[in-house]
Amino acid sequence: MKLLITGSRGFVGGSVGREGMLVGHQVLGISRATQADTGWTGDYVAADVVSADLDPVVRKFAPDVVVHAAGTASVGASFAAPLDDLRASMLSWANLLDGIRRSGTNPLILFPSSGAVYGQVANLPVSEKAEIQPISPYGFHKAACELLGREYATCFGLRIVVCRLFSLFGEQQRRLLIWELYRQFTGEHEVVWLQGTGRETRDYLHAQDMAGAMISLGESQFRERPCGHFEVLNVGSGVETSVLDLAEQLGRMVAPAKEIRCRGVERAGDPERWQADSSALRALLPDWNPRPLAEGLASCVAGWRNANC
Repeated sequence: MKLLITGSRGFVGGSVGREGMLVGHQVLGISRATQADTGWTGDYVAADVVSADLDPVVRKFAPDVVVHAAGTASVGASFAAPLDDLRASMLSWANLLDGIRRSGTNPLILFPSSGAVYGQVANLPVSEKAEIQPISPYGFHKAACELLGREYATCFGLRIVVCRLFSLFGEQQRRLLIWELYRQFTGEHEVVWLQGTGRETRDYLHAQDMAGAMISLGESQFRERPCGHFEVLNVGSGVETSVLDLAEQLGRMVAPAKEIRCRGVERAGDPERWQADSSALRALLPDWNPRPLAEGLASCVAGWRNANC
């Protein structure tokens, strides 16, 4: 399988690319940096996905599957700079879609969206049929990207699968909750602080399991979907875990003597609870079995310790 990945130096793109190379696929990464990430053994093109003409790149490589992982990945940053988030999300996606349209190729296109499009969910687990009600600029822009994907499927015959990712984590990540908690547990202070109440819940999925699902979708019967096919899939573990439970699990692995306290501060754009209904994905990929949270956390701790983080 020939796999093209935009944003290949990022967390999602890098995870999918490494998994693809590991199982023997031909991978082409695209990112703004002049060189590929350390350890990247696939092909690489330096280009700004927002503005570069991607038609020649797509035409030359002729991918079977495209994963668009370029763009933004921060709810908080989207509140600080919503226009920047809009540009990075929408323009990079629109430019890629039109480059594929003009290339005359017909790859399966996987778009990593986000569970943030659901907003504050009343009933869990949330299925793909739930109403879209984002509560952050980031979520609104992902929802707009999904609509743009539907446009290119309907009007131009592109084959698109939207993958709504939930709370990803992994060894390559150096930001967001799990990494920040790890830094607190390995730091000098005796108290580890959670910003919220600790009762907030999330659906945590290790990045390698996300990447495995993406690769498997590319290898599956989706490759034979007709022109104009558009579909939405939740990509999550299907397990709801409170932030306090997560912190306690991580603390037992790193610094069991430390106390965990909660500040009780609400953050804009953060839903109270999250849990994906991943039954549609599991029906398509019956052999896909994401690892338990504790196993994923242990893998992160080992990786970060080996890197002296």
